[in-house]
Amino acid sequence: MKKSLVYTKTGDKGLTSLVGGKRVPKAHIRLEAYGTTDELNSFIGFLMAEIDEGHDMEVLLYIQNKLFNVGSYLATDTETTPPKEASIITDRDIALLETEMDRMDSELPPLSQFVLPGGSESAARAHICRTVCRRTERCIYRVKEVFPVDDQILMFVNRLSDYFFLLARKESNKKGKEIFWNQSLI
Repeated sequence: MKKSLVYTKTGDKGLTSLVGGKRVPKAHIRLEAYGTTDELNSFIGFLMAEIDEGHDMEVLLYIQNKLFNVGSYLATDTETTPPKEASIITDRDIALLETEMDRMDSELPPLSQFVLPGGSESAARAHICRTVCRRTERCIYRVKEVFPVDDQILMFVNRLSDYFFLLARKESNKKGKEIFWNQSLI
C-alpha cells in the first residue's frame, strides 16, 4: 500500500475543497468554523496532558471524537452533499454532556462569585478550552447565517463550553484553589 502524501499542492492558490468537491477560498466561513473546531480539539489534547482522573479522560476523548465529527459536518457542502451519518450530533451526545455537568456540579461548592481563569494548571487549560469553545460557537453561528447547520451541533458546542467551565472548577478545587473576581482591586 502506497503511503499518502500529507501535502497535495491543491491549496497553493488559496482555494480548498469542501466535502462534496466545491472549491472555496481558504478564508471561507466554513473553514474558519471547522478550523476553530480543530483548534479547540487541539487545546483539549493539551488539557488531557494534565488530567489524572480516568473517567474525565474518557469523557474528553469522547468529546474529541465528537468534535472531529462536528468539523466533518462543517466541512461538508450541506446544500449539495448530505452529511455523513458519523458527522451527526445526537440527543445522546448532548445528554452525555449534561449528565457529566450535573455530576461535577453536584460535587462542587456553591458558586456565589465570578470565577477567574486559573487555580491550577489543568483548570487554566480547561478555561482556555472554554473560551476557544465559545469562539467556535460564534464561528458556527456565522456559518448558520448563510448555510444550513443542524441545531444539535450548536446545542452540543454550547453545552461543551459549560462543561469546560465546570471541569475547570473541579480541577481548581481538586488541585489548587479557585480564584474569584475581586472588585476592590479595580
